Amino acid sequence: MSLSGRQRETEAALPVEGHLPGFEGATGWLNSPPLTPADLRGKVVLVEFWTFTCINWIRTLPYVRSWFERYRDDGLVVVGVHTPEFAVERHVDHVRRAAEAMRIDFPIAVDSDYAIWRAFGNSYWPALYFADADGQIRHHRFGEGEYEHSELVIQLLLAAARADGVNREVLAVDAAGVEARADWDELRSPETYVGYDRADNFASPGGASPDRPEEYALPDKLRLNRWALAGNWTVGHQAAELNESGGRIAHHFKARDLHLVMAPADDGRPVRFRVHLDGEPLGLAHGVDTDERGEGAVTEPRLYQLIRQPTPVTEHTAEITFLDSGARAYVFTFG
Repeated sequence: MSLSGRQRETEAALPVEGHLPGFEGATGWLNSPPLTPADLRGKVVLVEFWTFTCINWIRTLPYVRSWFERYRDDGLVVVGVHTPEFAVERHVDHVRRAAEAMRIDFPIAVDSDYAIWRAFGNSYWPALYFADADGQIRHHRFGEGEYEHSELVIQLLLAAARADGVNREVLAVDAAGVEARADWDELRSPETYVGYDRADNFASPGGASPDRPEEYALPDKLRLNRWALAGNWTVGHQAAELNESGGRIAHHFKARDLHLVMAPADDGRPVRFRVHLDGEPLGLAHGVDTDERGEGAVTEPRLYQLIRQPTPVTEHTAEITFLDSGARAYVFTFG
């Protein structure tokens, strides 16, 4: 196809949505010096907004990582914009550690002040913006899915920018571990925030006492998608912090995977925990971050995969007991 033909095809399939904002508001950069409009001129650019505790973003990562590797020599530039959801994600050292652990080699603009987020008018993690070689946004995708279409968009934009040989079969990504695709057919539990700003379905008798130490107890029975605390906790606006060892948090859920975003004490001491499923050790239902006894440790702020059920997926009550004080729990997510 001639260049003009490619351009016409791109115009028809991908109308212009606006101009790609710059990254001047970044509070730092990882894996790259700061990227300017001059650096990106003539390049196809994929911008992904992410935050390292977000399970929805984590499940997109193997695709974005693969596109970066596959098309970087064809003129694709991938920029990950890390905009924090929780205060603990604002620290650049935590972002750097997460990027290294997740094998992210493309440039990262650290957006701790939300300046780039606002410049894009963004509202989602993950959010993908695809820009052509003239710096015009031609497509966007919010959330998970449509990976084949997204890769075809990349190919179309590269072809319009005169890249040769990009009309390839789309990638078949075999994601594993916490990055694996959710079992959407069986998932019946929504993300559940623990901090009082966005908490729902809290079932400890008497409710939550914001911002002060309180003794909590589990109810006799948890209904589906209800959760509760036991022991001495301080429930803050983003997280609940355990004040004394032996505290518990329980959730009645239906999903293949159960994750909990957690952080250790402020002094960095690891916090040991043990997970039971309906009162029993996890066995074959253990996750990436637990063993068959359900044991693990909170060593850094991140998402922890506690449970991955073998089939069939059914309702269960998960109960996490912390053997040390200081743990902070932010949000349950499922897959």
